[in-house]
Amino acid sequence: MFNVQMYNGTRQENYTLVIKQLNAVLEGEKNTIANLANASALLNQFLDRINWVGFYLVEGENELVLGPFQGLPACVRIPFGKGVCGTSAVKRETIRVEDVHQFPGHIACDAASQSEIVIPLIKDGRLLGVLDIDSPEKDRFDELDQEMLEKFTAALVTHL
Repeated sequence: MFNVQMYNGTRQENYTLVIKQLNAVLEGEKNTIANLANASALLNQFLDRINWVGFYLVEGENELVLGPFQGLPACVRIPFGKGVCGTSAVKRETIRVEDVHQFPGHIACDAASQSEIVIPLIKDGRLLGVLDIDSPEKDRFDELDQEMLEKFTAALVTHL
């Protein structure tokens, strides 16, 4: 049985630990939905001051569809280029937004969300989807969050 450890180190050490936990819990499992569900649960348990964490997966040629997540019900479909998730999908790069109300075309699924980070999931040059994390605090995510969440997603896509 997988056992979640406590996070008592520095922020970077704690991120490193959650990435190790991700690899342990996903080891040997190839089901995408199961792996994304466990990844979102791990991040929800690990990250403080967030109100939503989950995945949007590529469907067709220009749309994201809601995947496994933790939080309130969310928007189901996001066209490429719309909102933070759709923009990240098109650019294939992480987007960190200090104040979502200042982001042109922001899609407000949860009125409590104030800041957001979206990291694309790319495997073998192919976009699989995005990891989306919202916070009820402005400017919640910093450079360390971005760096370590990019490492988290890099580890995750090896299991997809």
